[in-house]
Amino acid sequence: MGLTVNCKYLVATALFFAAASPLSAQSVKAGIDAWQRADYAGAVTIWRPLAEKGDADAEFNLGQAYRLGRGVAINLAAAKTWFERAAGQGHVDAQTTLGLLLFQNGDQASGLKWLKKAADQGEPRALLVYGTALVNGDGVTQDPVLGYAYVSRAAAQGLQPAKETLDQLDQILPIADRKRGVQIARDLAKAAPAPKSAPPKPVQTATAKPAKPAPKPSTPTAKPAPAPKQVASPPLSKPTPKPALAKTAAATPATGAWRIQLGAFSRKGAAEALYRKLSGKPALAGRRAFYIPVGTITRLQVGPFESKAAAEAACRAAGGACFPVAAK
Repeated sequence: MGLTVNCKYLVATALFFAAASPLSAQSVKAGIDAWQRADYAGAVTIWRPLAEKGDADAEFNLGQAYRLGRGVAINLAAAKTWFERAAGQGHVDAQTTLGLLLFQNGDQASGLKWLKKAADQGEPRALLVYGTALVNGDGVTQDPVLGYAYVSRAAAQGLQPAKETLDQLDQILPIADRKRGVQIARDLAKAAPAPKSAPPKPVQTATAKPAKPAPKPSTPTAKPAPAPKQVASPPLSKPTPKPALAKTAAATPATGAWRIQLGAFSRKGAAEALYRKLSGKPALAGRRAFYIPVGTITRLQVGPFESKAAAEAACRAAGGACFPVAAK
């Protein structure tokens, strides 16, 4: 779905686990310090006993290490196990990462379950993916108005892909539906559970580029920020360089059983307009558009792609609310 996450810095996002003991917090921070020095094996050594004792931040960090192959060999099964343990304790970043991991690997039902849990707590990536699924009716009962509300909440937090998706929805949904969606978004925001504590805004590492979080007027900026407690989620897989994609598309005819879905529209003309806008991207070279009618909605799919991995790479390059689908 074109979703990406800042991956060049470590941030403190454990808003729901501020009640951890001082020793645990110091130990998790020691692992973060080692990670920042590129001592990944040392970080894993620190986090593992904490994770085995049920520390949610350590569980999440250990899952990240297994997913990225830093300090340990890449092991997605082990990563999934540690993410599940942390997610089961309500760790919102673990819920989001686990949901995206499952969703992008074909287990839509399980992925959406965890993404909804994170979305209910206001996590912007989860709000975008779950909202898009509601709009398209993919894995959940179709509800464009509720989907609009979820995407609106993600866009309001500054998530760029959510802003782009919201722009698309503004073109295809009637004004009455959009107004209802905005009101639902407000109601959902009011009903969202408050964090167990309200620490100041997270800090970045000394070498990090400035982040652009959504404004939080109620958060005091003068208070010192807490020490980092977990590893920020980078993209779920490494992007494929655009030149390689363009070269492959030009060298061989496009074949395969996979497509990418770029949106769902109430008017076919809107789907055609989006395809014209995106068709010049190198990732889509040699592919064609498929306009799939589903009730009153037209889904825009582009393909074919030789594998799911190739479709995911094209999604990342295309941007917006994009995800791979098997051609039927």
